[in-house]
Amino acid sequence: MIRMVARLAAVSLACLLTGCSYIAVMSAPEKRATTQRSDQARQADALFWKALHEGRYQDIDRLIEIHTAAYLKDPSDAVTAARTGWLHIWRLSESARMGDSVPATITNHAVLARKFFEEASRLAPGEARYTGFVGAARLAEGTIHHDEGLVRSGYYKLLEGVRAWPEFNLFTAGYVMARRPADSPQFAEALEMQWRNIDVCIGQRIDRSNPDFGPFMKLETREGPKRACCISVIAPHNFEGFFMNMGDMLMKAGDPQTARKIYANARLSSTYGSWPFREALERRMADAGAKAAVSAGGGAAANA
Repeated sequence: MIRMVARLAAVSLACLLTGCSYIAVMSAPEKRATTQRSDQARQADALFWKALHEGRYQDIDRLIEIHTAAYLKDPSDAVTAARTGWLHIWRLSESARMGDSVPATITNHAVLARKFFEEASRLAPGEARYTGFVGAARLAEGTIHHDEGLVRSGYYKLLEGVRAWPEFNLFTAGYVMARRPADSPQFAEALEMQWRNIDVCIGQRIDRSNPDFGPFMKLETREGPKRACCISVIAPHNFEGFFMNMGDMLMKAGDPQTARKIYANARLSSTYGSWPFREALERRMADAGAKAAVSAGGGAAANA
């Protein structure tokens, strides 16, 4: 009887302690977004945009230090949290620029990107761009660590972002999923997302056999959700970059004929002449044209 009473007391105590911890966690004060950003954060902003617009990948480590310091000064600043996350994901996504010296620890940037994007999304839950970035970071981290649960969480978070702002997040989702093997269902879905991105931008289904964006350039805007489809002060070469990436995906899918037509749309941009990567796109177009010609002639190299 004494032992039974002791066991019951132990169980009761455990339940009481568990209940207390649950109540303590659930009643913790909510972290709220700041209403006024610091001068340090605004200075970090200027450095962020300068590096992004100039493609200064080599400056990322320094910028991560600056932005992390600004975030720690005010951990309730959603914008600084998001910019810090973006720097981490940029460091990871373009790590090929490091050549043969890519360290294994580069993968840590996926973990940190997810942390900062989730903080930004928690502070600004209505910001659809942050929702998409959270999904992208989860998907990247889950893929690296073979964590299928995190991969699926990222995928469905991406879809949530697409529902909230398709003009922006269809590209985000497709870009992240484009790293999957060319013959995988995920890559096919990623490519379909790029086609859908064009469709939502122009308000109709584009001719996929002849995807000429020229007739739709008159729709260019700086206002509303469709601003994500066009060039802007924040994203001066957004238009060119979209069609270059989509053309690359079509080449990966083994469709050089359509890829060349998609690449050509980048030339329609008013900022194409100042785009730092226009020569790279022209080389891609020439390569796609050569492969398309071989394909038309029935050559075996068409899908090389």
